[in-house]
Amino acid sequence: MKCLAVRILIVIGIMITASRPRAELSDLMVDAKRLNKRIEKLAQFGINSQRGIDRVAFSRADILARKYIIDLMKQAGLQVNIDPAGNIIGLRKGSESKLPPIMVGSHLDTVPNGGKYDGALGVLAAVECAQIFYENHIRLRHPLEIVVFVDEEGGLIGSRAMTGRLTPQILMQPTLSGKTVQKGILAIKGDPEGIQKAARQKGEIRAFVELHVEQGRVLESKGVQIGIVEGIVGIRWWEIIVQGESNHAGTTPMHMRKDALLAAAKLIQAINKVVNSVSGKQVGTVGKIKVEPGAPNVIPGKVTMSLELRDLYAKKMDMLFKEIYKQAQDIAKKTQTRIDFVPSDVNAAPAVTDPILKKQVQAAVQLLGLTSHCMPSGAGHDTQEIARIAPTAMIFIPSKAGISHNPAEYSTPIDVANGTNVLLHTILGTDATPSD
Repeated sequence: MKCLAVRILIVIGIMITASRPRAELSDLMVDAKRLNKRIEKLAQFGINSQRGIDRVAFSRADILARKYIIDLMKQAGLQVNIDPAGNIIGLRKGSESKLPPIMVGSHLDTVPNGGKYDGALGVLAAVECAQIFYENHIRLRHPLEIVVFVDEEGGLIGSRAMTGRLTPQILMQPTLSGKTVQKGILAIKGDPEGIQKAARQKGEIRAFVELHVEQGRVLESKGVQIGIVEGIVGIRWWEIIVQGESNHAGTTPMHMRKDALLAAAKLIQAINKVVNSVSGKQVGTVGKIKVEPGAPNVIPGKVTMSLELRDLYAKKMDMLFKEIYKQAQDIAKKTQTRIDFVPSDVNAAPAVTDPILKKQVQAAVQLLGLTSHCMPSGAGHDTQEIARIAPTAMIFIPSKAGISHNPAEYSTPIDVANGTNVLLHTILGTDATPSD
């Protein structure tokens, strides 16, 4: 009965949204064959001998892919513009010009030897939705903006520009293309000198919705078709320095040693225990370690290692770190070492998705008769940055075996179509819902 009520509400809402001469909006579906064909076509830009994709931002492959997407946008009746950061923005005007736009999209750039769905799915799905509206003469109340963000993999460059957080220092940083960010933006017809003009203010965007592959195996393991993202986790990094005393491994008795590596090993175990000590979806990782002097016959005198914590809630990360620090000092005392934590510049705040938009996604899922699971995103996305200035939502589809950033990255054509249909009806439902 509840599902029926949701269906009735969304159908009423989208009937208000648009004049619909040819399509019954509640039954409106994307062209799955066309969409999946375009995913395969886009994958040819930067394809390598391992069947992976080398389409790093500002590379020739990236520039060619951008041209392909611009052509598709024009076929979908969009007015195409490139903002000063190099973000591609395709506009479909709304019937009420004073309303802020609904924005959907993602990124085209890949990691080296990456897959063909990460980012690309969100872009092509957004273009497909725009084309469906164009072909069916559907005019939304709100303007619709399809965005292709620049250099997501290199540090959310395009979305940071849109939130006004692209500094002169970032512009001078090198990228994997061999160009600096500044020269890369020039190569794609942006205007780094006027970068601040790319910024949007709070209230200028009605909603931002991004469709993405999960990049994990939660949905696949649960047999669920759609992930409704609760938020994008915060990320905090520290460098841990364990200082002991190097000495001869053959002549120093065990009870007289100040073994930095032994202390580090105990701390790694303690970190794992602390992170698992409370309920939730938080994760903690020690992924890098350096031992000095690094000789088989010398007691390690110094260890430098990393600590990363991720969670959807900043207070939980604070609590976990406080307990890890306490355990570290106990270990230091017992092992006669010193353990220091040096915070890193990597400190991304959690971005909780908008509760009203989440309900719109859920309503679309129910309208389409799909199954769903609410979950955090453990990876960063442009949505995380745009959440600083606008209500956001994310939609996940399953990733085969949880593989991503890899040539084996794969989502089935059915899952691609399901996710894009959810995006389509989320746009319609959002357009029909009055903003506060």
